[in-house]
Amino acid sequence: MKRFVILLVVVALIALAVPIANLFIGNPKGTTVTRSAASDDRLVAVATILETKCANCHSTEAQLPFYAAFPVAGDMIRGDKQAGIREFDLVTELYPTGKGPATEPALAKIEYVAQTGAMPPARYLALHWNHRLSDVDRETLTPWIRETRRGQYATAKVPPEVQALAVQPLPNSVAVDARKADLGKRLYHDTRLSGDNTISCASCHALDKGGTDNAKVSTGIRGQLGGINAPTTYNALFQFKQFWDGRAGTLAEQAGGPPLNPVEMGSNWPEIIGKLEADEAFAREFRQAYPDGFSQQTITDAIAAFEQTLLTPDSRFDRFLLGQVNALTPEERRGWDLFRQHGCQTCHVGKLLGGQSFEIMGLRADYFKDRGTPLTDADKGRFNVTKNERDRHRLKVPTLRNVAKTAPYLHDGSAADLPAAVRAMARYQVGATLPEADVTAIAEFLESLTGTYQGKPL
Repeated sequence: MKRFVILLVVVALIALAVPIANLFIGNPKGTTVTRSAASDDRLVAVATILETKCANCHSTEAQLPFYAAFPVAGDMIRGDKQAGIREFDLVTELYPTGKGPATEPALAKIEYVAQTGAMPPARYLALHWNHRLSDVDRETLTPWIRETRRGQYATAKVPPEVQALAVQPLPNSVAVDARKADLGKRLYHDTRLSGDNTISCASCHALDKGGTDNAKVSTGIRGQLGGINAPTTYNALFQFKQFWDGRAGTLAEQAGGPPLNPVEMGSNWPEIIGKLEADEAFAREFRQAYPDGFSQQTITDAIAAFEQTLLTPDSRFDRFLLGQVNALTPEERRGWDLFRQHGCQTCHVGKLLGGQSFEIMGLRADYFKDRGTPLTDADKGRFNVTKNERDRHRLKVPTLRNVAKTAPYLHDGSAADLPAAVRAMARYQVGATLPEADVTAIAEFLESLTGTYQGKPL
């Protein structure tokens, strides 16, 4: 009996050795998380918390602990660290392009964790007793999150309490050159931008179909099928990048892509410019806004000016955010609650409820394996642009604005309707199988995101 007690004591001491050691040596210090905050007094305290509590798994700079050399433990630790970086990289999210402000998804994810205690996971806390966010930590993080939103991302002229929210109402208008926008509208609908004069921007982004074509993939010249679902052009002004893989940084850059794509519009700029210059009346009018005449730059600038006008404000959800509680039905409000409960607003964030980050498709389960069809170039996502393995299958989060009008869903168009999309996102991004009643409630909430265009319901 005595030997057994001694053995238990020895085992207990060994078990306690690691968490006790982590109290003294387990915290990363002096990483880029805090170094980059040094010039911002308000951010220093925030960065210190995030470095201490999060950087072990969400930064490449944190050193592996001594017990990573132990059998089995090392593989688990490296796997956890790889998964943490894959999901959320503190440095790139706090300091995009090497400096702040923190991205909207970063603010939303940190807020969600602070509010729910969703992280760190239990097995991590078993070895890092002091890594759970404290009340003091929350009292430091929350004002910073809200102030950053108000200063950097909030919709103008809405109440301060609304400006502090993770999601924002759409503005009613933006400043745009009306003459250029009118020219862009005509170009947007002009089939002369395609090689065989059959396809316009509106062919794949029809304004009466939610800014899409309601097809799984789009059809280009000579009946060729594209490789990805067409995203909406409504509210595209607020996308942080354009295209699913973010290969275009602006609306004008995006507008320059399809005309040259051999599957989509299959043309070239000399040919397009020649056709447009042959239209003397249009060319004369165009030069009044663009004295240098037609060029790739002026044509895409005009289309971009028009797309800046494609705003769809005043959805019932916008009215709800602004205080009209009864703008949503009780079931839609339940769907909104479920949407937040499952953390959907951490990626579907901001004015667009999306469009502000790239996220792994299949974060919690292997979407592409379950899909059962061969991988495509489109499936590679952001990897096609960066060639960074971390970006494989990382796709831009789509906007949920007017989502009820833009079926089918997902980058491959594999979800035929909103309930199917909700089920897929719950399984592959959240790791949950939702009761059908909850799927229905979330889908009904998404219906409330349909706005108005030029004063009329979309």
